[in-house]
Amino acid sequence: MHTRTLGQGLEVSAIGLGAMGMSQSYGPNPGTRDDMIAVLRGAVDLGVTFFDTAEVYGPYVNEEFVGDALGPVRDQVVIATKFGWDIRDGKTVGLDSRPEQIRRVADASLRRLGAETIDLFYQHRVDPDVPIEDVAGTVGELVQAGKVRHLGLSEAGAGTIRRAHAVFPVTAVQSEYSLWTRDPEPEVLPALAELGIGFVPFSPLGKGFLTGTVSPATTFAAGDIRRTIPRFSEDNRAANQRLLDHVRRLAETKGASSGQVALAWLLAQQPWIVPIPGTRRLQRVEENAAATTVPLSADERADLDALARQVGVLGNRYNDDGMRMVGR
Repeated sequence: MHTRTLGQGLEVSAIGLGAMGMSQSYGPNPGTRDDMIAVLRGAVDLGVTFFDTAEVYGPYVNEEFVGDALGPVRDQVVIATKFGWDIRDGKTVGLDSRPEQIRRVADASLRRLGAETIDLFYQHRVDPDVPIEDVAGTVGELVQAGKVRHLGLSEAGAGTIRRAHAVFPVTAVQSEYSLWTRDPEPEVLPALAELGIGFVPFSPLGKGFLTGTVSPATTFAAGDIRRTIPRFSEDNRAANQRLLDHVRRLAETKGASSGQVALAWLLAQQPWIVPIPGTRRLQRVEENAAATTVPLSADERADLDALARQVGVLGNRYNDDGMRMVGR
């Protein structure tokens, strides 16, 4: 696994690992907590050094087992976690990025991770009630105190990114980005290129759709977030199959999987893009890591660049409430 550099010189593996699905959002986990710890440690053996978690995943339990799994190799990895939610009695009831809340979350996340420093601390969603300048300034204070190394933002708009960066340097912006979710391209990616900020696409495999493991006939289990996402309605899955079929045909010519082609396309966009596909299986981690060896010609890249526009993608990537919280 080769490495890439995000903003402020933060070096990570070219493909990271998102841990969210190990504790929520995709229905019952077929593995145990120990199984997930084994996957995380196995990922390190495969060269993955960049791991993504958050207090809200679980909530809390995700940070705990990520900390347990990576504690023995803490000096070899970069761990990102997030703040910004109001969590009460184990449930998320809204946003909260007040400075005092950011400081509380930092201390609690450090305890759960068993760490002295948070490598990358993202605001999980922009809080319209708290000026982004206050958020960036507070994280800057945590950096000065040695509790945090880098500031990140998630699903923020270009204007917000610029305002935050003017107060304290932003190292990375995390948003959904893939062959069928192209929202960051018009404004966010150009701003990041100008400011020298790295980009971390989550759901780079379209929440499983781009791997070919989801079909119009798939029934999602209770607790699976895709049951609430318009793009995953049965009709929309059937319509969006055209995009997957196109990717699969290209993958077959390369002896690769469709998921590997989707990741290779992301890697080819910019050298400061680092996708974080999530999985519960070490076999998938190995497959995803191997995407770094899948070559794409200039013609193939151009073909994939135009794919979503030519084929069309039906359905929003979140429900209405979720869509209101992105791009602020």
